[in-house]
Amino acid sequence: MKRKTKTPSLIHRTTCKVRFSEVDIMNIAWHGSYVKYLEDGREDFGNRFGIGYMDIYHAGYKAPVVDLKIEYKKAVGIGDTILVETRYVHTEAAKIYFDYIVYNEEGEIVITAYTIQVFLDGKDQLVLQNPEFYTEWKKKWNII
Repeated sequence: MKRKTKTPSLIHRTTCKVRFSEVDIMNIAWHGSYVKYLEDGREDFGNRFGIGYMDIYHAGYKAPVVDLKIEYKKAVGIGDTILVETRYVHTEAAKIYFDYIVYNEEGEIVITAYTIQVFLDGKDQLVLQNPEFYTEWKKKWNII
């Protein structure tokens, strides 16, 4: 099932280098390596905009990824530089939604992807309402 693209609220770009340990015998980045590249983009986004894992943790929550989809478009190999564009997409639900576009050095799309994270409280229970810190974060960046 194809997901409709949503308009991003905030965008951040992160550069990554494809390392030897991330490719297979054919010198193509192993499909699982892209999960790491998305994590790098998400972590860099969080540090830039103040919604990193430690910010969430210090507010008393955890935010595990519960949904991930990657569509592969073009291969990259050892030494290639990729650009991970991480796009925060606003939703009313108590979750963090990111779209991603990863580009190669020529500006071609390598993958498109999305992740969805939910909030867990200190007892690892699913939080169904937006935590106050998250609502305040959205206000700070004029998302709501």
